Amino acid sequence: MRLILTHEQADFDALASLLSAHLLDDGALPVLPRKMNRNVRSFVTLYGAELPFVDPRDLPSEPVEAVTLVDTQSLVTIKGMGSETRVIVIDHHPLRRSLPPEWEVAITQTGATTTMLVEAVEAQNGSLSAIQATLLLLGIYEDTGSLTYAGTTPRDVRAAAHLMEEGASLQIATNFLNPPLSPEQRQVYDRLAAEAQVYNIQGHRVVVTCGDVGEMNEEISSLAHKLRDLLDPDAIFVLVATSEGIRMVARSTTDGIDVAAVASHFGGGGHERAAAALIKNSPLPAPSGGASRGEGRGGEGDGVRSQPLAAICRELLEILPRHVRPSVTAAQIMSHRPHVLAPEASVHEASRLMQKYGYEGFPVVQDGRVVGLLTRRAVDRALAHKLNLTAASLMEAGEVIVRPDDSLQYLQARMTDSGWGQVPVVDPKTNAVIGIVTRTDLLKTLSPKAYPTARLNLTEKLEKALPSERLALIRAVAEEAAAQKSPLYVVGGFVRDLLIERPSLDFDVVVEGDAIALARTLAKRYGGKITSHSRFGTAKWFLDIDRFARLNVPAFQRANVPTFIDFISARQEFYDHPSALPSVERGSIKLDLHRRDFTINTLALRLDGHHYGELLDPWGGLNDLKDGLVRVLHSLSFVDDPTRMLRAVRFEQRFGFHIETRTLQLMDEARSCLEKLSGDRIRHELNLILDEGCAADILTRLAELKLLTAIHPSLPWNDGLRRLLASGLDQPPPAEWGLLPDLSPVPRRLALGYLLWLARLTPSDVAAVAARLRFPVALRRNLEAASELMRDLPALQKMKASAIFVRLEDVPVLAIYVVYLGASGKSRETLDDFMARWRHIRTTTTGRELKTRGIPPGRIYQEILGRLRAAWLDGEVKTELEEKVLLEKLIKSTVFR
Repeated sequence: MRLILTHEQADFDALASLLSAHLLDDGALPVLPRKMNRNVRSFVTLYGAELPFVDPRDLPSEPVEAVTLVDTQSLVTIKGMGSETRVIVIDHHPLRRSLPPEWEVAITQTGATTTMLVEAVEAQNGSLSAIQATLLLLGIYEDTGSLTYAGTTPRDVRAAAHLMEEGASLQIATNFLNPPLSPEQRQVYDRLAAEAQVYNIQGHRVVVTCGDVGEMNEEISSLAHKLRDLLDPDAIFVLVATSEGIRMVARSTTDGIDVAAVASHFGGGGHERAAAALIKNSPLPAPSGGASRGEGRGGEGDGVRSQPLAAICRELLEILPRHVRPSVTAAQIMSHRPHVLAPEASVHEASRLMQKYGYEGFPVVQDGRVVGLLTRRAVDRALAHKLNLTAASLMEAGEVIVRPDDSLQYLQARMTDSGWGQVPVVDPKTNAVIGIVTRTDLLKTLSPKAYPTARLNLTEKLEKALPSERLALIRAVAEEAAAQKSPLYVVGGFVRDLLIERPSLDFDVVVEGDAIALARTLAKRYGGKITSHSRFGTAKWFLDIDRFARLNVPAFQRANVPTFIDFISARQEFYDHPSALPSVERGSIKLDLHRRDFTINTLALRLDGHHYGELLDPWGGLNDLKDGLVRVLHSLSFVDDPTRMLRAVRFEQRFGFHIETRTLQLMDEARSCLEKLSGDRIRHELNLILDEGCAADILTRLAELKLLTAIHPSLPWNDGLRRLLASGLDQPPPAEWGLLPDLSPVPRRLALGYLLWLARLTPSDVAAVAARLRFPVALRRNLEAASELMRDLPALQKMKASAIFVRLEDVPVLAIYVVYLGASGKSRETLDDFMARWRHIRTTTTGRELKTRGIPPGRIYQEILGRLRAAWLDGEVKTELEEKVLLEKLIKSTVFR
């Protein structure tokens, strides 16, 4: 026979998993555990007749062929099982490494084991009764906190929705999810509440309560839930002495405390938010320490079992700091080196600074202490009433501050109590303002998807992506930055491409400090030379590759070392007017990233010291990267720099992403700003677009968004151009044509892209577009030639070969090739004949021969030789003899002067 088993002290996820596993294999018997939580037992008492569960006492005495374990990885031996019994595990808890290798294990990353099984039932189109659907819903709801726990996944929500469609009753579920305590449980609950101790561990509020339940047989998990609701901790550990041993039930409300890891230490298990353990053989008492005692009353109890229970409680407190990650602190999310105002600062000065930096408020500082906050609202109202007041008169007075190690919870409380949207962070020793946290910073951090408490580390990805020579270079730079105590980051596109598995070799580094000093130190140590711009805080280190090669890099290859590295001091940018080039000012890495175009380009990889490989994501770039969204950082982004509209489309099409809805709206509103951009800046962006493999798709999207006509109303686009550019940009010419020439200073492929795109414009439109985009002379001339040839193409079909030669002999080859790619039929054949054959035809007669015949040099040479070549082209002569005869006729008929 085949059995389905789950864990003892079964909750609804366990019972629902039994049912759903049976629905998938109705030949297997779902065996009830001997012990169930009280609310689960009540459900079975009421509705068990409608469900297929089997009491273990009623199992037949037959060999057990297979056992399916659901919601557990612990196997309870049942009569009939043997070494040949197949064991299958279906669970959502972390995998235990000690499982026998022959077991078949399926672990799902969902909030409840029931979820995966419901998906399978739905895939089999299995129908459910209302009670079955309700039990399965209870399984999901209980383990996900009715879909509110952080571990809840979209799969849990979809499975719950399906069960609702199948007739699950929310009323029944509510009754069993929140059952009242029994009188016996109530007594124990009161004792445990009285004994609860509160500890501050790594910035988290942790409750531990211990007690003896005497002979009570009720489950403990309901007590833990009620105590958690009462005391509202970040985590709670309930330890009770029972006749079976010491039972631990743990619940967590934060990702920073993994209660499963704690339970595992005591031989139990579970998942990060809910876990349990039964400690049958109490270990010896561990020395106390590792946690600071908080408020609350407590006692170790009395009786025979009090000492083992006290020892377990002490051991728990000893190990907790190892399993509790520090919560996010104010220091982690603050902006460094904030601007502050003196009390005597005028309202006009405050307004100017707010407009320049875009801040909503500034701390007011007097003698090194925060004395108030001046908000934009107060400044705007004073200006509206034409009041010439100072910061001291307008500020919200008070000393609302936090310190770097203060928790988010404390920060949130200070912000809420004071109403301040900007809270200064002060040095705990000097009280000097060292940072500021805004309401936006706090909201971003509190968002479930933002700013993980444990930062992602990309060391493995980085070291796989880069050759050993570049890794050695990065480590050398990082080592020197760490020695200078300067945070060092690789930023932008390199990090983005590393995360989406498209790694590049080119990178710039941003220094949160003096980039020029760092570059000079590196050049002094490893050779090379430095060029720098002190105004912008940038430096370029040209490497001495021979000297750098002496580093211990196996099989060193010069080609893997860049010629130079750019060093940039972290900065912020300001735009004096729309479309202007920015002015810059030193800033923090957070502000440096905020000046970038899109969130997906605000990712940074820290390299110095023990931070090596840490991903910094203060603006939500990682989430947008995962969701495939191109999103600007602020509403005036396209007004500040309209070229970002062209870049947004380029990234969208290159990566197969979508421009986020609000960003599209902002593009539409800022479209007219493209008119104010210089031709050089627009052409630079168009160069990058034409360099992409999907250039045709990018231009199609630009046309769809009306951005091409915003650049110039004559810029064309249609399906024909799309097909031509997509097929022709990388298509080699016929072999008989030879290699296409370069068009210095424009790369050949780029020139070809412009010609394919614009050659169908009229000559007047060509002149207008070339002037708008400030085309180099060579590109403009090729475009003019292609446009004129396109216009003359129909007439060529009526001409003799010699006339066609005359028309085409001075036309640039690239221009002819572009017209050839867009032509068809006889027109295409004509151009091919010219390029492959006619332009190579030469007469046997030369100018030297004409001179020996006594003909004086001059224009007559060109006329005679041209007439001879025309005769060859038009088929009038086919041999050297026929050419000589024609030459004699020409000489006799020509009058020489």
